[in-house]
Amino acid sequence: MSQSSNDQEERLDPNIASRLKKNDQGLVAAVVQQYDSRQVLMVGYMDEEALRRTLTTGRVTFWSRSRREYWRKGDTSGHVQYVKGVSIDCDGDALLIEVDQVGAACHTGTRSCFEAGGPLPVVQGNRTQAEMNSEEGPSIAERR
Repeated sequence: MSQSSNDQEERLDPNIASRLKKNDQGLVAAVVQQYDSRQVLMVGYMDEEALRRTLTTGRVTFWSRSRREYWRKGDTSGHVQYVKGVSIDCDGDALLIEVDQVGAACHTGTRSCFEAGGPLPVVQGNRTQAEMNSEEGPSIAERR
């Protein structure tokens, strides 16, 4: 059975789809960041259809793993995410969604889900003197 051109328009561009490295559930992580301040707001998950909707509507669409349905941030809360840019990482297993966030991004009512979760105790690392002297840091061979 052949597909109509309308069916083709309702699918994610095959050139983009082929770059995605999805998990066992067919999802990729989507890190959402405020486009101007660079604040990380939240992490959601997308399948090919959620990404297609995000790329073509100007609003962010996610796949809800718990409800097993598509959802757009802000449809019930009014805290809308307007798409400003979308990038795929080098491995194809994560997306960076740059948005103009209206109101809170977190379901707890905070601007960022990482404010609500809070920092964890961590030992901080420091650059070596050689790394501080080099603008580029260690070469690829040195990092391996």
